[in-house]
Amino acid sequence: MEVEPRPDTVRADETPEQAYLIVHAGGEVYAINGSVIREIARWRSPTPVPNVPALLPGIISQRGVILPVVDLRVLLDLPAHPPDRATRLVICQHEPFDLAILVDRVEDLTLIDQAELEPPPNGLPATAARIFSAVTRLADRPLALIDLSALITVVQEGL
Repeated sequence: MEVEPRPDTVRADETPEQAYLIVHAGGEVYAINGSVIREIARWRSPTPVPNVPALLPGIISQRGVILPVVDLRVLLDLPAHPPDRATRLVICQHEPFDLAILVDRVEDLTLIDQAELEPPPNGLPATAARIFSAVTRLADRPLALIDLSALITVVQEGL
């Protein structure tokens, strides 16, 4: 006897909500999919690497793994201020790449309803248009979702 799923039952591959890490960079608010985040680390100065673009301030060693640091503010052409106590490195893993994303501060891990996502608006700067997978509103403020795969592609093309 075969059991039919109830129509109101959500299958595991149809999750209506996903966890996103809310981060602040250059006065703006962004979200990174929680499934790619390995950890959040306190700011520490990266070791500079010669002849790389400004969006890569250097590399760090995190738990024995050497990671490039990507400054989200520089990547998106946003104002940057010197690091302070709230500055964080969001350690992300997207096979085969691991990297640290420099942000001004981390807010929280939040569930976002996938049905409320909209495509990014037309007229965004080229880099933003490429790395934003969707936009939504969170507590009456706009929120752009960052596609880590697209971010890595943009960084690689800039090298």
